[in-house]
Amino acid sequence: MRKTKGIILAGGAGTRMYPMTQLYSKQLISVYDKPMIYYPMSTLILSGIKEVLIISNKETIPYYEKLFKDGSHLGMKIEYAVQDAPKGIAEAFIIGEEFIGDDQVCLILGDNIFYGYLNFVRDAINNNNGATVFGYYVKDPKRYGVVEFDDNGKAISIEEKPEKPRSKYAVPGLYVFDSTSPERSRNITPSARGEVEITDLIRSYLIEDDLKVARIGRGIAWLDSGTPESLLDASTFIASIEQRQGLKIGCIEEAAYQMRFIDEEGMKKIIYDLPESYYRDYLKGLLKI
Repeated sequence: MRKTKGIILAGGAGTRMYPMTQLYSKQLISVYDKPMIYYPMSTLILSGIKEVLIISNKETIPYYEKLFKDGSHLGMKIEYAVQDAPKGIAEAFIIGEEFIGDDQVCLILGDNIFYGYLNFVRDAINNNNGATVFGYYVKDPKRYGVVEFDDNGKAISIEEKPEKPRSKYAVPGLYVFDSTSPERSRNITPSARGEVEITDLIRSYLIEDDLKVARIGRGIAWLDSGTPESLLDASTFIASIEQRQGLKIGCIEEAAYQMRFIDEEGMKKIIYDLPESYYRDYLKGLLKI
């Protein structure tokens, strides 16, 4: 399996979440019982990714370092980089160019939550040649980047928040790109709002016929927790599933253990370093200790 690194873009001003974001970025706000960033991190872990770069503003990076350290306790390598100002999603590849190197990269936005079997991500990573993005059927596509398909199911256009969407398939904040993504991003002319648009990066692959769009089926829930309303919806959804099943969503330690990044002894060390809490009790229950 080819080597794939991960990037979590967890910056932005988060103005829609004010005043919650007055002190730190929205990805530290809790979604039910965990910081928001735990969910995209667990998505990367469950996709088999061990090396992750977290990009955020300089004020918030120390909080992420406190949460994840260098990642070694999870059997991972976690690095950090500063985005001085929110200049577009695709700027993440410019910032992370040295980190990416010659490997392909899976970028996930820090406020995107996926629930369900993640085979669609693993398949995209294993079969990617160029770029792979995902299409998720939504009721109101005007709010998103929208991908259009021809009669054979091939992607033929992508537009950002169109007034007249050509399909109901939105592109979630999860992408797989090859190692040319930093160079391509540098060559993008910033938009009228001064940002290096992810849609323009995706379009560069589409023009060269190097873009795949994988449609996400009904068995997957995609939650964008970037507004107070969607944050509440996501928390309610997560709480409902966890309380019904007794299983946690977005538990990074469980994900690392499940993916065999750490063994039982590694998991025990994590548990013993945690304070008495429901979260610690849950991890102990996994090992029946």
